[in-house]
Amino acid sequence: MHKFLGLLFFAPIFGLGQTKWINVDSVFGPLPNKVHIFYSNDSLDGKPNKAFYLIAPLKEKTLDFSVSVGNGKRYTPSEYHQQNNAPLLVVNTTFFEFVQNRNLNAVVSNGQLLAYNIHNTVLKGKDTFTYRHSFAGAIGVSKKRKADIAWLFTDSAAKYPLASQIPVPHFKDSNAVLQKTQLPGSFKKWKMQTAVAGGPVLIQANQIKITNNEEQRFAGKQINDKHPRTAMGYTADGGLVVMVVEGRNPGIAEGANLTQLAQLMLSAGCVEALNLDGGGSSTMLVNGKETIKPSDKTGQRPVPAVFIISSPKQVQTLLK
Repeated sequence: MHKFLGLLFFAPIFGLGQTKWINVDSVFGPLPNKVHIFYSNDSLDGKPNKAFYLIAPLKEKTLDFSVSVGNGKRYTPSEYHQQNNAPLLVVNTTFFEFVQNRNLNAVVSNGQLLAYNIHNTVLKGKDTFTYRHSFAGAIGVSKKRKADIAWLFTDSAAKYPLASQIPVPHFKDSNAVLQKTQLPGSFKKWKMQTAVAGGPVLIQANQIKITNNEEQRFAGKQINDKHPRTAMGYTADGGLVVMVVEGRNPGIAEGANLTQLAQLMLSAGCVEALNLDGGGSSTMLVNGKETIKPSDKTGQRPVPAVFIISSPKQVQTLLK
């Protein structure tokens, strides 16, 4: 399919910035009304690149925005596609650990927290243990179908996450567990119907502002490393953008660093955007078809959570 795309000709769609996006609806259709998918192979700083993004109107009532979790197991995006009645879109989301297949970030489904952020990182001090406390960025969709990106505090004893609309610097102390009483006053209840966390945040108020220093997602100069990437964001007129960038494919697609990913999301029209788990996890299916080529030699990597867009009316039409 990837070679096939190179032979097709489409009318170019220009977004903000210099990236040229090409409409490839016909490759991944049929698509619901007002849903579109775009492709770009414009170079990133002179290096080969392949990226796709799907944009869906949040206010379109025929679309459902949800998540699916493995409940202690990991499945490939294609397996999630089969388990969830062949939805329109399936994409990887949270960071996770391989031993217990556990999400390391928050997941909200039907307004309920299914997974939680890891807020406490052990740091060895000279005389005693110290702990770093940080807050991961997340993207959510409310019952009123409005998207929001915020920085979360999650607690298994609380029904809702608490969210700050401004980035919160990480801090260190001798407390093994971050307490609600330690939070600044910017945190409020975040009543989202569906949400996934990851980080760092890439775009705020229509400007590239990467909050890796606050979130401490990547150490040192790792934000400059090029990898396959997954990101989500939204536009000023209520379009949800889901993007993947292919990588680790020498001579074809080398991947993107976080600044390049932010630039790509900005070119897709995002006013806010969030980085999600990348590398071998990055996979986006549209109508069950792969967009980018997964970087793992074995193909799609099993993951413990995915974000899903489904169109029940479309499914009924296809079944007829």
